Amino acid sequence: QLTESGGGLVQPGGSLRLSCTASGLTFDSYAMGWFRQAPAGKEREFVAAINFNGATIYVADSVRGRFTISRDDAKNTVYLQMNSLKPEDAATYYCGADRVFRDVAVARNPDYWGQGTQVTVSP
Repeated sequence: QLTESGGGLVQPGGSLRLSCTASGLTFDSYAMGWFRQAPAGKEREFVAAINFNGATIYVADSVRGRFTISRDDAKNTVYLQMNSLKPEDAATYYCGADRVFRDVAVARNPDYWGQGTQVTVSP
């Protein structure tokens, strides 16, 4: 089970840190990723991924330099630090987990998904 938290309302230029805590899986064996889906029927979009030991990170071009993914295996948690937020970053953010990094970062189809946390960016 993956449980996201940390979403909310923030002004443009502000920051949020999302968390995703895993239970029921061997967290330090899993690659983790963040994805987002804006309203109005847009497709789910890849945001960032981190491999099982944190040595490999992929970040989408649209958020590179503003968003940072990290993990704390002692807490079974992956984070997404979001800075300099823009209105176009508003979406429901989901975390995903898979034993295979490629399935998270390239195929963008991890085995496990969380329920999502809403991020709103508005003045």
